[in-house]
Amino acid sequence: MLFVSSLTVFYSMYQHSESWTEHIQILKVIIEMFLPHMNHLTLEQAFFSQVLPKTVKLFDDMIYELTSQAGGLSSQNLEIQTTLRNILQTMVQVLEVLTGCVQHVCTTQESVVLEKIHSLPSSVLHVIRSTFVHCKNSESVYSGRLHLVSDLLQALFKEAYSLQKQLMELLDAVFLDPSVDSNDDILDMVIVIHSLLDICSVISSMDQAFHANTWKFIIKQTLKHQSLVKNQLKHKDIISSLCEDILFSFHSCLQLAEQMTQSESQDNADYRLFQKTLKLCRFFANSLLHYTKEFHPFLSDSCSILHRLYLQIYSKLPPSLYAARISKAQQEEVACAFLVTLDPLVSQLLPLQSFMQAVLDSKLDLPCELQFPQCLLLVVVMDKLPSQPEHVQTLWCTENQVSEGAARISLFRAIFYSFEQCSGELSLPVHLQGVESKGRAEAASTLYQHVCVHLCTFITSFHPSLFAELDTVLLNAVLGVNMITSLLAMDVWCFVARCSDAFLVHCRYGTAELCAHHVTLVAHLIKSSPGECQQLAHLSILLKRLFFLMAPPHQNTALSALLAVCNSAAEALDVAQQTAIIEVGNQLWAFLNVKQVTSQPYVQQTLSLLLPILGFFVQSVDPQLISQVVSLQTSLLKLEPADHVRFAVLDFVSSLGKLFIPQVIQDKILPNLSCIFALLLADRNWLLEQHTLEAFTQFAEGTHHEEIVPQCVSSEEIKNKVVTFLEKSGCVDEDEAAKVERVKQEKAVFWVPFAEVTEAAMKRSSLQPSAKRARHDLPLEEEYRSALQAATRALDATESLIQKTPAPAWLLMEMETLQQRIERLKRQIL
Repeated sequence: MLFVSSLTVFYSMYQHSESWTEHIQILKVIIEMFLPHMNHLTLEQAFFSQVLPKTVKLFDDMIYELTSQAGGLSSQNLEIQTTLRNILQTMVQVLEVLTGCVQHVCTTQESVVLEKIHSLPSSVLHVIRSTFVHCKNSESVYSGRLHLVSDLLQALFKEAYSLQKQLMELLDAVFLDPSVDSNDDILDMVIVIHSLLDICSVISSMDQAFHANTWKFIIKQTLKHQSLVKNQLKHKDIISSLCEDILFSFHSCLQLAEQMTQSESQDNADYRLFQKTLKLCRFFANSLLHYTKEFHPFLSDSCSILHRLYLQIYSKLPPSLYAARISKAQQEEVACAFLVTLDPLVSQLLPLQSFMQAVLDSKLDLPCELQFPQCLLLVVVMDKLPSQPEHVQTLWCTENQVSEGAARISLFRAIFYSFEQCSGELSLPVHLQGVESKGRAEAASTLYQHVCVHLCTFITSFHPSLFAELDTVLLNAVLGVNMITSLLAMDVWCFVARCSDAFLVHCRYGTAELCAHHVTLVAHLIKSSPGECQQLAHLSILLKRLFFLMAPPHQNTALSALLAVCNSAAEALDVAQQTAIIEVGNQLWAFLNVKQVTSQPYVQQTLSLLLPILGFFVQSVDPQLISQVVSLQTSLLKLEPADHVRFAVLDFVSSLGKLFIPQVIQDKILPNLSCIFALLLADRNWLLEQHTLEAFTQFAEGTHHEEIVPQCVSSEEIKNKVVTFLEKSGCVDEDEAAKVERVKQEKAVFWVPFAEVTEAAMKRSSLQPSAKRARHDLPLEEEYRSALQAATRALDATESLIQKTPAPAWLLMEMETLQQRIERLKRQIL
């Protein structure tokens, strides 16, 4: 009775005391004189719940007082200095008292039940976190006067460090009985784990070893009580924190390596610090790998974080354009000690649909520096899929509408899309080291070779049901606007056609019949093409390559059909028909002038179609018409027309190389011709410049009028440009670092997905000029008036022809078609 009454008196004194020092003195007495004699089964009710809430409030008040008064701290203001130092000393004593409480529980209980010490862990962790936050922010809190209290801050940190170690020993002894449904104990353990997670975020930059030990304890406790806490843990928070710490230590490691490389330092201290940081990276990565393995069913909302982690790490390593500049030896150390843990992580995530969604999201919008790592990740996924069950392969390789706002593209489509975004890496090109095989490393390969080889290897092993999806993606890529992506698709297509008996005969791919079918398909696509276009060029290349892969009987059949077409094509236009076409060209040309071409998109398109036709029949065209054409072209180029018009002009002048121009008209054609080449050679459009250099070189080699060649090279800059082209040397002398920097800048400009640009362009009229080229647009009303006037003139011309000669049989049908279009336009207006 005396014990209880005495303890009650001390409790009352403790609760009503107003002095911080008095609080601590009373608390020390209670712990030293009463705590050892208490029953450990009643500690929570008899002591912790009575004392600790007040202690935590006391500590928070002292933190607030320190922060409030720290601004007045100075060596001259001894009163504030003394006050702050006294508060810090009192805080150290609070930590010592709490350490005593934790030690008492550790020494008296072999197996700790959380319910019996409910208030202790949460109170201690709150105080520890507040201490570390104050120490971390001390430079800003105490500003330039930190040295006046630094000794006590060090003591405070050291005491909190010791208290946490002691608490972790206590928590390690906690026993949660799986057979007993104790939700309070489970919730307490979950709170402890997440409180330690908060502390990790505070101390990550303060003490590496302590930070790592705290993480080690967190992972250990989650696994120890896995069956009980798995449904209550915030797995996303734990994985997110681990990923942040991995990236932080990884970037620190790269900074150290970069500093050593730049200074060419051989300092052992720097190298030891690099190795220590690298070891920390490996620890965090292994912890993540262990955690994801054990809590695999709970990773659905963490997959996007893990996906981004993989990309961010590989974006900082060679051969990425954005990699840190570190030595080859350091690269290998990082790869051996750290990157090896990321490979099994991908294997763990492969079966998860949430990971598929994160990697193959149709709306995935990655910054420039993450596009190349994304391509590498897709190749890694492709390499690992053959070892996965068929349903997992199918999920990865087929498109899926996950929800109303989220769609998942197929792995094949994602690879080609990602490959297309790596323009900088392809143009340098970057090189990837091959995998070591039979004791020696494979030769380094370009990104193009890397993707092509791995894609073809994957095709030899995936399930036959996926070939339909592959066919669709390959055809779309061949018909795409990106040439290098189209060539990759052609290489893969030819691989499929070539690999008959070795790999694919079991699924009817690579057979002679299939190859012949593909040739027929491509030929029909070429035949149905609306006219000369980029897609037609791609299909023609593919047809030529597939032809040589066909079986001899199929080749003979195809050749017979081709020869028949060629023979009929030769007879398609006789001399009279050619003369008629040229006459129509003469008549059309009479309607064209510079003002119309620069102001009306449809006239621009007419000119762009007419010039190649005249160039094709240039040997039969009247020199007077050629004179009119080059004269208009010269005037037009000086007004900077749209890109497609300039290309059409170049197409026509390219055809004049071997044409002999009569003496009587040379003075009208040759000056204009030299002016046209000079203007085109001076153009800043790099694609037009390249085509102009090729055309001018061919013209100079074949022309009968060599005297105009020097006149085309109007300046020293253009002359050097032509000489550089002829010598096939680079235009700019730049080292590797400058080249990488230039490619990065170019990629930053063009990184918007080409498909979006193409889609936007298709929404505009195909007859509209390039928006990038300045043009004097007429008001919209004037454009309507101009178009209507052109239609009226065409009707007047038709009426005049009917009056002169009988109308052909087809004219009435064509006029009815025009009448239907006019009625449709009227309905749209109304």
